[in-house]
Amino acid sequence: MIKHSYFNLSGTSKLSYPFEKIKLSLLLIKIVMVPLAIGQEISNFLDVTELSGITFKHNSGSFGQKYLPETMGPGCAFIDYNNDGRQDILLANGKDWPNHETNRRQTMALYRNEGDLDGNGVPEFSDQTSAAKLDESHYGLGLAVADYDNDGDDDFYLSCLANDRLFQNQGDGTFIDKTEAAGIDNPSFGTSCAWFDYDGNGDLDLFVANYVDWSIESDLFCTLDGTHKSYCTPESYDGQSSKLFRNRGDGTFSDISRIARIEDQVSKSLGVCIFDCNSDGLPDIFEANDTQPNKLYQNNGDGTFIEQGMIYGVAFSEDGKATGAMGVDAGDYDGSGREGLVVGNFSNEMINLYHNEGGFFIDDAPVANVGSSSLLTLTFGCFFFDFDLDGQLDIFAANGHLEDEINTVQSEVTYAQRPHLFRNTGNSSFLDVVTDAGKDLQKPIVGRGAAYGDIDNDGDWDLLVTTCEGPAYLYRNDTIMNTEVLSNRSWIKIKLVGNQSNRNGIGAKVTVKTTGGQQTRTLRSGASYCSQSELSIIFGLGTSKMIEELIVDWPLSVANKKRHQTLLSDVKVNQHLTIRENN
Repeated sequence: MIKHSYFNLSGTSKLSYPFEKIKLSLLLIKIVMVPLAIGQEISNFLDVTELSGITFKHNSGSFGQKYLPETMGPGCAFIDYNNDGRQDILLANGKDWPNHETNRRQTMALYRNEGDLDGNGVPEFSDQTSAAKLDESHYGLGLAVADYDNDGDDDFYLSCLANDRLFQNQGDGTFIDKTEAAGIDNPSFGTSCAWFDYDGNGDLDLFVANYVDWSIESDLFCTLDGTHKSYCTPESYDGQSSKLFRNRGDGTFSDISRIARIEDQVSKSLGVCIFDCNSDGLPDIFEANDTQPNKLYQNNGDGTFIEQGMIYGVAFSEDGKATGAMGVDAGDYDGSGREGLVVGNFSNEMINLYHNEGGFFIDDAPVANVGSSSLLTLTFGCFFFDFDLDGQLDIFAANGHLEDEINTVQSEVTYAQRPHLFRNTGNSSFLDVVTDAGKDLQKPIVGRGAAYGDIDNDGDWDLLVTTCEGPAYLYRNDTIMNTEVLSNRSWIKIKLVGNQSNRNGIGAKVTVKTTGGQQTRTLRSGASYCSQSELSIIFGLGTSKMIEELIVDWPLSVANKKRHQTLLSDVKVNQHLTIRENN
């Protein structure tokens, strides 16, 4: 493995981190086919950022001093904040450093999806930040969306360089800052965050990953060439413990990090994913740590967790080293019924693809053709999704280096990097098809946050990607539209509404059975890097024309020691389905 050296002021070398029937609410969708101009190149992912009216550009505060937080970049989120059935877009942002003010944007951005007003197949988005009362200045990083108060509209959490914020949706197009009133206190360097019901009481709790103990006053001098300052690696700073906030059910939260046994002052966390690692029905926590061992907190079901990362084989790389882990997601990518993990890492460290063997994990990346393709890229946002609706989970990875001058010391590594789009070819094997996805997705960018959402309600996942000190990119998925052999593929999109469970149904497992086989997906908050994908589930069904069975296993109620289940039979394909949990 090739590594480059950093130096602190003293000259010490630092290595780079490296069963009930219910009524269904149906929405049938008309897919708009947009003809291509003669000679126009087919793009399976079309950059519609400009056409959609999204003009956001990230402000890291950079002015040449090279402060560590400038490298992190912003997270992004899909949110239907006005409940009109269209996915809106939320973008975190940094701000200027003290005494170095500029005219760059200082606030996050909320873009409302106005629908396809021009009939060109591209939804238009309008900036509603000020109207929504979100024009506050924070050095924001991560976003997590959920209806934490179970009142029927989605709220969100913003992690920050210091003093995270909790925004409550007022149901009238505006938000209010409820941080202090809710008892939320995280003065640390917050990164990724996620909502989940760890204690099974129907209220969503909050996990916040924290990074390192950095401040302007404690900023160190690091260098690539021994002379000029460069961005320091996290090895230069002490870690900070993540936080777990328990929802009391009355609009307030309590910090139970120590009681739950997730406190760890050594970790330097950038990614978090909530998933059921051992199939016991309880949500567990995977924490992607930068230059420190990854952590897997197994839920004991009694309000506490036990750290099992080394036992499960996900703490270190295959060569026994802690990696520069960034983003993470979980998914049943091989149809085994167990969720594996994808973890984005630093350059000169391949993406991890952890196969869940039931009780332990094995890194499939080298044999799955993921490892060799990702060795030179630096991956932040990454996730599983079925972009071509064939029923198998594919992988997207947003890439980009930290240091804009990295190419001067590592000739094969660049600052801007094109993403990975790994198509699942079956038998736990993948193929990077980004070069077949069109010129738009191939463009090198300094990628950071990444999320998927169905912006045009046509039943496939579109992409949202943020960059460091650059624009946010919105890519419309035209894979099925532009590929004749795939044009007959079916899908179903499912929105859950909890009753006994949390309103979003976060943590529920949905299974569909067709003549082509069986698939299971989990609805989750968080994952990727500092980002939030749409709180819906899309199943690609291949050529299947009917779903024989659709089963929803709602989140486990710890009080009742059981899952509430909904069973549907003979469900039509190519539709939006809203499934409500009965009492």
